[in-house]
Amino acid sequence: MALSIEVKDVHLSYRTINPVSAKSLGRGAGKRSSRFEALRGVSFQVEEGEILGVVGRNGSGKSTLLRTIAGIFSPDSGSIETFGRSVSLLAIGVGFQPRLTGRDNIILSGLLLGFGEEEIRARMEEIIDFSELGPFIDRPVKTYSSGMYSKLAFAITVTLETDIILIDEVLSVGDARFNKKSFARMKELIGGADRTVLMVSHAAGTIRQLCSRVLWLDQGRVRMVGETEEVLRAYGEAGG
Repeated sequence: MALSIEVKDVHLSYRTINPVSAKSLGRGAGKRSSRFEALRGVSFQVEEGEILGVVGRNGSGKSTLLRTIAGIFSPDSGSIETFGRSVSLLAIGVGFQPRLTGRDNIILSGLLLGFGEEEIRARMEEIIDFSELGPFIDRPVKTYSSGMYSKLAFAITVTLETDIILIDEVLSVGDARFNKKSFARMKELIGGADRTVLMVSHAAGTIRQLCSRVLWLDQGRVRMVGETEEVLRAYGEAGG
């Protein structure tokens, strides 16, 4: 089986601002910054058609990893190879222009994913129907609730299909009926042998149903990668 994603010794850090007291500011002390290592030598491979779950406590680097694979962040060192495949990231707060309408954001998102405008417009109504946003589709995204945002992002991703799909917790956002519909569509979508999926989720049941292997991140490092039940068992025993 051909490789779809190869991550080699990836390091990524953020510069953070340390809080200072009002008393310190009064003495002329400025803000002090430090660096936080979000990813520390992460390496793994994903084969074409594989569904890899990603687990770890909050702050372990899961979302950072997905955003780095998607090209939103650039690693400080190391490399990420997707072998020319198209990649989409499904995550709350990523990818939409808040001042534009939902309809305009569909076009923008499609163009960024590499689709032509004619193809996007041909599938526009399918995306809108799946999103169930109705008249809200012509209102600015900044007026959307998190559930509405998630519905639109999910509808775009599952309609304008890419080779690699990165999912960051969005299957748990929205009303119960839409969640059920989204879960069914995702199972249908990832059933193809040529589509690769990385899925971050705190829901062990979802990971068990959809993922063939699991990657466990711990404080920015790969703690374990292997068969789903084996990794989830170890993660649970460690208090995850």
